[in-house]
Amino acid sequence: MNKKTFITAALLLTFVSGAVLPASALAAKKKATSTPLEISGWIPYWRTEAGTKDAKAHLSQLTEVNPFGYTVKLDGSLNDAMKVSGSDWQSLFKEAKKKKVRVVPTIMWSDTNSIHAVLSDPKKRAAHVAGIVKMVKDNGFDGVDIDYEGKLAETRPYYSLFLKELASEFSKKNANKWLMCTIEARMPLESRYVGTVPPGIEYANDLPELNKHCDRVRIMTYDQQTADVRLNKEARDAKEFYAPVADTKWVEWVIEYMAKDIDKKKMVIGIATYGYIYQLMPYVDGSGYTYDKLEAFNPSYAVELAKQYGITPTRNRAGELSFTYVPKEQTSLLPSHSVLSALAPKGTTSGNLAAAGALALAKSKNKQAPVQMLWWSDASAIGDKVALARKLGVKGVAVFKIDGGSDPKMWDVLKKK
Repeated sequence: MNKKTFITAALLLTFVSGAVLPASALAAKKKATSTPLEISGWIPYWRTEAGTKDAKAHLSQLTEVNPFGYTVKLDGSLNDAMKVSGSDWQSLFKEAKKKKVRVVPTIMWSDTNSIHAVLSDPKKRAAHVAGIVKMVKDNGFDGVDIDYEGKLAETRPYYSLFLKELASEFSKKNANKWLMCTIEARMPLESRYVGTVPPGIEYANDLPELNKHCDRVRIMTYDQQTADVRLNKEARDAKEFYAPVADTKWVEWVIEYMAKDIDKKKMVIGIATYGYIYQLMPYVDGSGYTYDKLEAFNPSYAVELAKQYGITPTRNRAGELSFTYVPKEQTSLLPSHSVLSALAPKGTTSGNLAAAGALALAKSKNKQAPVQMLWWSDASAIGDKVALARKLGVKGVAVFKIDGGSDPKMWDVLKKK
């Protein structure tokens, strides 16, 4: 999910052996072009103990760790949400330094109006830049990851100026700091609109400008859900429910589209490690479903729940895992899991029985019965994204999140080579 959603409810970088300096500090030097994938990930401050423990256990597989981290106050000053001086963080930083793993904390800001107010004011923007530079220097970090979400289109030029000014500070003599930029996925227009595309579409991120100033551009290629109208139609025509965390096909479309403006050697594919619970309600004519997102979860929750109900999760069209069911505690006035399962067409997999039965009921009797759907990203789905990163020739991948809650087999597929 995007970080704004996750707080309320992605990263691999190419590994270069030995000491590595940011591109801004090595303008006159060429970096190796045929290097392994870089691998990094965000460690959420609300899971400090578990996250730092998980990261420390796998530092040999990581190029970079991203403590998640810092937030921003209304006036543009930083808030140390992770409590950087805590023993868990300091122990991780010490071990990372020993193993030459970069430590690049994330600053997450999602207050739309405050972002605009600070970045559009030259004095406030300068103070904000100075605060970031000081934070990085005081803590001996290798750079910073800027994750400012929900910006206005009118903020675009000021955000670009902010990145330019911050990059300038980081490229000064003896600075040699990395500037990482985490941004939302941008879909091809044919994936966003049915029929005629509206005129005058504006974006909050100026991709060519980000390409100039950022050492890495991390694309949050997750939380696709029902955003892609083309893929939604394909699933609907196949009479399947569909609300992916990230369909591999969608990720590829996004990366190729954004690569028109961003050098693939700077691009990082964000990979989710979690899932969502939805309530599905079939249309009264049985032609599809509505989706009501309820909450996020870690994979172990879904695995245990499936066992309780005797369900085998399905490897779906997005390459992720999913299943549907009717909670036992649901009111007896509505059809139970067994009733709906009996209505499903022959050959329906156990993970799809409840949803298929609800659709059949709507078609035959125009009656609606809600079911719950769990959809998540497991190690196999993560491995597909890693393989895609190699295929597309991007710099690396980044996982959200490292907190001990992902599929434990994730570490078997997060490989630099």
